[in-house]
Amino acid sequence: MADIATASGAAAAVAEDDHALLRITDLAIDYRNGHRRWTRAVRGVDLHVEPGEFVSLVGESGSGKTTVVQGALGLLPSSARIRSGSIVYSGVDVTGWNDQRMALVRGNHVGFIPQDPNTSLNPVKKIGQQVIEAVRFNERAARNASQHEEAALESLRTAGLNDAERVFQQYPHELSGGMKQRALIAIALAGKPKIILADEPTSALDVTVQKVILDHLVRLREELGIGVLLVTHDLGVALDRSDRILVMRQGEIVEDGPAHQVLENATDDYTRRLLDAAPARHPGRLEPASGARLVPAAAPTELEARELTKTYRLRGQGELRALDSANLLVRKATTHAIVGESGAGKSTLASILAAFTAADSGTVRVDDRVLGGLRRGQLQEIRRDLQFVFQNPFTSLDPRFTVSRIIAEPLRAFGLATGKQERTARVVELLEAVALDASYLHRLPSQLSGGQRQRVAIARALALTPKVLVLDEAVSALDVSAQAQILQLLVDLQAEYGLSYVFVTHDLGVVRLIAHDVTVMKDGVVLETGPVEQVFHSPRHEYTRDLLAAIPGVRLAPAGVR
Repeated sequence: MADIATASGAAAAVAEDDHALLRITDLAIDYRNGHRRWTRAVRGVDLHVEPGEFVSLVGESGSGKTTVVQGALGLLPSSARIRSGSIVYSGVDVTGWNDQRMALVRGNHVGFIPQDPNTSLNPVKKIGQQVIEAVRFNERAARNASQHEEAALESLRTAGLNDAERVFQQYPHELSGGMKQRALIAIALAGKPKIILADEPTSALDVTVQKVILDHLVRLREELGIGVLLVTHDLGVALDRSDRILVMRQGEIVEDGPAHQVLENATDDYTRRLLDAAPARHPGRLEPASGARLVPAAAPTELEARELTKTYRLRGQGELRALDSANLLVRKATTHAIVGESGAGKSTLASILAAFTAADSGTVRVDDRVLGGLRRGQLQEIRRDLQFVFQNPFTSLDPRFTVSRIIAEPLRAFGLATGKQERTARVVELLEAVALDASYLHRLPSQLSGGQRQRVAIARALALTPKVLVLDEAVSALDVSAQAQILQLLVDLQAEYGLSYVFVTHDLGVVRLIAHDVTVMKDGVVLETGPVEQVFHSPRHEYTRDLLAAIPGVRLAPAGVR
């Protein structure tokens, strides 16, 4: 860190025998609201990361985790301020440094892996260009263009992108969500940093890729002494990988200790609630709160897909077979999960089932009605029976609309509940179905938590009383407690309304909780399908066994639960 101190004209502000790569002391951060009043978001936070140490910062949405990371990187928005405390990198106090001075820290000393690749990658630049920019910015030695390109390719491979040459030439919109996240990780690694701050870097990744990324971070800390501060809502990941765990709630650290101590002897009630909400803690499938039990074994077919194929043409790079003769059968009032790595074809299959995308060949039947070649009116009728819940509630809800207008939108589109009073009554009924109430009617999405937004998205999907819900990674963006609430909600709604779910996910821990049947996909091909118990306990395909072996949180599971 001496080079940064020298270049900035700053002197070390802590004792020379403090070897922490990052030390945050008594940090307090405020946000200014619309009335120009300051609200405390982070209160008296202390944390440190030593060379070669893996530290996890765990907590629910709104707990202040990301604000701490933004403060440490000098990336707080203009509406925020550091009220007190200090941020020290390897002996240099950078508290209050402007963006120009912080540029000396970011990249070469600290690498940052943000959560959302859709807002972090430049949509008009190829991935290779963006990684090369990071290489050039952080590289002190002069290099020619070919050396920069090779360094960028090396970074992409290190981040788990085996087909690095192809990804190098692609734009962000041509990649799956998981591949875009790996591109962000490649950019963070380009400067060969001493410490990495990772804000939910694997929340959108399948378990095998997550394992590759986390294995790599662990290897970096072991081989090069790199420190890692991982922000996550996944206690399974934190417990599997961390030396120490810090738990945040309402802007404060409420638990701090070695991973084994937090698991075996948590001192705070909030930490114990997070542990209990983890999927691995549950011995089997969730049961409806009403106690109602369905008998799915005799259930008739609600939706069936046969021999679906879909090929995409890539600009200048030939074709990509996204689906290859894929079959799927969903029984009435059951949940059929589709799992696989990024690029397996899960979302393409879900899109075809929802009639958003047309298959090149094959058929989809919903209640003996065949999708494809339908007139607009016929397709609209099918949409009443088949609704879609998107992955990200932050982007699937119009930020300008109130909750009332969002949920009422399909009612207006289909000419249902035409009177204002009747429509409002129906919206309140739907809110209550997803465990909200009339007090949410006039709120905007920005005034809701992530879990509340996803509840509103589910209420909107239920507005037309559908028979089938296609849920594309509907809980992957939620923290563990909100995820547990939404999963229980889905189970309760299924029991009450007889809904059938197509549940696309990369989280096999969630599959065990909610699904009756599961289909495993890879490279557009269905490798195996069957009841969850059969696939989990007697997988036929080696790839399925690899997926199961990569599930984090084994230490969280009670005795007898895998």
